[in-house]
Amino acid sequence: MLIFLLAFIVMLAFQPLMKKYFPQPVAPQGQPESAQSQSAQPQPATSAATAASPAVTPASALTRQAASETETVIENDLYRITFTNRGAQVKSWILKKFDNDAQDGRLDLVNAAAAEKYGYPLSLWTYDETLRNKLSSALYIASREGKQTSPATVTFEYADQDLSVLKTFSFDDSYTVKVETSVTSKGAAVAALPAWPSGFGSQTTPAFYAAGFIDYQFNKDIVRLPISCGFSLFSKCNNVSGGKTILGPFHWAGPTDQYFAAVFIPNDPNAAALVTLRNSMSVLRDPQKADSKEVVNVDVLGAAVGNLHGPTAERVFVGPKELEVLQKVSVPGVGADNDLNGLVDFGFFGIIAKFLFLWLKWTYSHVVPNWGWAIVLQTLIVSLLLLPLRITQMKSMLKMQRVAPQIKAIQEKYKKYSLRDPRKAPMNEEISALYKKEGVNPAGGCLPMLIQLPFLWAYYQMLRIALDLRHAHWLWIHDLSAADPLYLLPIFMVGSMLIVSRVTPQAGMDPAQQRMLTVMMPLMMGFFFFRLAAGLNLYYAEANLISIAQQAVMNRTRLGQEMREIMAKRARKKDK
Repeated sequence: MLIFLLAFIVMLAFQPLMKKYFPQPVAPQGQPESAQSQSAQPQPATSAATAASPAVTPASALTRQAASETETVIENDLYRITFTNRGAQVKSWILKKFDNDAQDGRLDLVNAAAAEKYGYPLSLWTYDETLRNKLSSALYIASREGKQTSPATVTFEYADQDLSVLKTFSFDDSYTVKVETSVTSKGAAVAALPAWPSGFGSQTTPAFYAAGFIDYQFNKDIVRLPISCGFSLFSKCNNVSGGKTILGPFHWAGPTDQYFAAVFIPNDPNAAALVTLRNSMSVLRDPQKADSKEVVNVDVLGAAVGNLHGPTAERVFVGPKELEVLQKVSVPGVGADNDLNGLVDFGFFGIIAKFLFLWLKWTYSHVVPNWGWAIVLQTLIVSLLLLPLRITQMKSMLKMQRVAPQIKAIQEKYKKYSLRDPRKAPMNEEISALYKKEGVNPAGGCLPMLIQLPFLWAYYQMLRIALDLRHAHWLWIHDLSAADPLYLLPIFMVGSMLIVSRVTPQAGMDPAQQRMLTVMMPLMMGFFFFRLAAGLNLYYAEANLISIAQQAVMNRTRLGQEMREIMAKRARKKDK
């Protein structure tokens, strides 16, 4: 043992001298410059101690690394992906069918500013930050360089004395890419997951960053993790936390934003794990003002998906959240939806919103080839279909106004009793008996309005996620998914709401209260809608305009005239 220990110390001490004064082996001729194979040769004995232990020799090691940085470009009709062999990761992922928000070129889904700080797409994420940085900075040997056309397969290899990495990417004519990775350290498998760590290039404003999610699905269950839950009425919500590991099974998982997604589809859902990534960075508050130095902090979401216990084999879909595109992406597994339709979130009233979207798209494709005019036509039809509800609401309001004086008399009768006094209980019984005698439904005025709310909310959700409206033109508006640049639609919407409030009779409401609501409600709605999508403002403004026309006609009917006479009579009494 003493001889072995002494021999080992002498060998370590003489390693620097051997490298400096003894010749090193030369790589065989014909081997690529980027792939150097080195093997340690036995060194002559330098002392009696080393001669006494001939069995102890340096371990041989095979290294595979490139001498310089190179690029590989994969291109088809849908995208142009630029890989760098530094980290074997993606520098640019351009979608050819989509423009960026500045409208000066095609959309690059790589968020350059965030990726430089937190990692590029298809890099490998590990729990060991030192190893993670090494995997992302090493120079890999690429099986192909320069421009390539799909179908194609590109392999990246890297190896040193301890680490061995293999990354293989296969491309076809779709938005999906086949990914296979394996990492071993000293012969043992390392948990290294393919990642999309740094948001999307389509996130150009703080609002787009706020719309980021991490979604995943198994069977029919879809979970959407937002940056911030805010107020959630119908579902349990959890914020995204950075570095959290969520064990599968998953049929698909990955980051998404308002219009695009980068989701991983594991070959083996049961072996998949998801690591959520969240980082912060500063961006300009208004990207249109390049001179401005006003910045805000935003959160950048990303995800890594793969096998924690061995090599990873999966596909990654990087593309638009369009129903026609997502339906063509197969998702294997028992109980799965068999496609990526779940990426499109139509909200709580999803059935109505999806129907409205398919109808709007059909109108655009077969009736009028402009999204703005398609919204105008659809809004007209929806308003006409909801007209019977408006008539029902008006009749109920008239009945309420007829019995309003009697209800007020009953309330005055029991005014002296407190709410907890048992002697006040007969008041509700008398009011109910009056309602029954006159055939009045107290909820009749509100129920038709409540029935309309799902349509309004569904339309809002449909326009919010409709990728087809992104950069869609209509008259002076260049993007129906963005705010009106001249704010004409929000102003028109407020004005039309003021007119609607004025011409619509209010059941049982004090005239002074009605005058206040006539002004306050439109101004409040205008504040909410001021920066919302122009397509939604177009829908709301036109719906108000149609409501004005409908109400003007209804006010001239016998029913409408009777309601206005009752209101005028109450107003005269109030003035006295």
